[in-house]
Amino acid sequence: MGLFDALRDFSLLTWLREERQSRRLILLIVFIALLLDNMLLTVVVPIIPSYLYTVDDEAAQSVRNHSMSPLSPSGTFQSIVSLYDNTTRVTGFSPQMSTASPMSPALTSVTPPQNKSDCPKADDQLLNENVKVGLLFASKATVQLITNPFIGPLTNRIGYQIPMFAGFCIMFLSTLMFAFSSSYTLLFLARSLQGVGSSCSSVAGMGMLASVYTDDEERGNAIGIALGGLAMGVLVGPPFGSVMYEFVGKTAPFLILAVLAVLDGALQLFVLQPSKVEPETQKGTSLITLMKDPYILIAAGSICFANMAIAMLEPALPIWMMETMCPRKWQLGVAFVPASISYLIGTNIFAVLAHKMGRWLCSLIGMLLVGISILCVPFAKDIYGLIVPNFGVGFAIGMVDSSMMPIMGYLVDLRHVSVYGSVYAIADVAFCMGFAFGPSAGGAIARSIGFPWLMTIIGVVDILFAPLCFFLRNPPANEEKMAILMDSNCSMKTRSYSTQGSSYQMGDDFDPESPE
Repeated sequence: MGLFDALRDFSLLTWLREERQSRRLILLIVFIALLLDNMLLTVVVPIIPSYLYTVDDEAAQSVRNHSMSPLSPSGTFQSIVSLYDNTTRVTGFSPQMSTASPMSPALTSVTPPQNKSDCPKADDQLLNENVKVGLLFASKATVQLITNPFIGPLTNRIGYQIPMFAGFCIMFLSTLMFAFSSSYTLLFLARSLQGVGSSCSSVAGMGMLASVYTDDEERGNAIGIALGGLAMGVLVGPPFGSVMYEFVGKTAPFLILAVLAVLDGALQLFVLQPSKVEPETQKGTSLITLMKDPYILIAAGSICFANMAIAMLEPALPIWMMETMCPRKWQLGVAFVPASISYLIGTNIFAVLAHKMGRWLCSLIGMLLVGISILCVPFAKDIYGLIVPNFGVGFAIGMVDSSMMPIMGYLVDLRHVSVYGSVYAIADVAFCMGFAFGPSAGGAIARSIGFPWLMTIIGVVDILFAPLCFFLRNPPANEEKMAILMDSNCSMKTRSYSTQGSSYQMGDDFDPESPE
């Protein structure tokens, strides 16, 4: 090893050792984990519908060709061309009879094979892809939904490091399965396995950020940056997958993601040291108690219904485009780029702005904008007509996520024990319910009553849910929790919270009699 390489490695290792306990490095790890998780989540969006349709179409075509050219058991036929009158006679030889009949030149000409259109029509085969693709996409969120209630309490007992690293290992295995699977069953299994890894990464990552960023405003900024990683994954995934699929093949994009996942795993292994068990110093509020909190349920509902809109678009939009727009394969993924870019913009802007304007108001406006934008999607006549409504959908979901994710931790601090694994398991359950119910029900609805009605239903649901965000304007604090935090003997870290029209400061130096 050369001197330059030795110095470079030494400086990198030294920096990592010095920054091991840094909140910024933990934020970077969570950012990368969410980036890769959501790249894998969305890279399949343009690939799977087209890939499954191609496989099914080739199988159906093979069956049709086989059935149209059976071997005749009764005998053989030969064509004899007459040079005298330029006609063709077909003679049939069989044990019973021998015939010779004239055939016109028109009948003897070989019919050229029909040119297969690049634009699939709305036949039964294509419409059935809605259901198959919807169930496959929903399998990840369904498994994640089942896994989250176990991961949340587990992080309270053993810490966040081990579940975070376990999530990387499972995601790596799922990525390899996507790369080399060619059947629907194996693809379904890979997508389901991804749900387990995603549950570990997202719950542990968000809980880790909430535990190291104790100030409400700082926590909102940190979670906004982490959601930027999610947005980057959603942004890069569809166009990356569609372009690689068209020009390189199905396997290549997943192999590239697998290599990136290995680098992320190495960083986690060195920095987080996942062999150590670091349980929380306090016993957190039970998952059942948190789920009974109406304010947590409203925040979770906002996350669920906002993300359900894009979840219904993912399997249904490419198939609807194939029916109506005759797109190229790469365009199936590029159609999602406006939503991804606007989501990235929205999460970064409102990570700071939502705290100032009121997170309840930011979420309320976001829900209304999601509903209006999703209603406009079916009016698009080509891929350019999708730019504005998809941009609005992504921007609005960014408003909701960047508001509701921090408020989940805020509600726990205000009304429960400040242990965050379970509450972010609920947040992730809400996210997964949107991505589980959305594709599965969306595919069936699109097949039954059409894509425009599907968009109308989810758009109206988002608009009707939006006013409930008003109840998060000034949620009341739990009296018992306030008494504990105001106790002079309490050694809690200082936290500051602000709500609309009131503010609280909690810590050792807090004096309840002092004026604000």
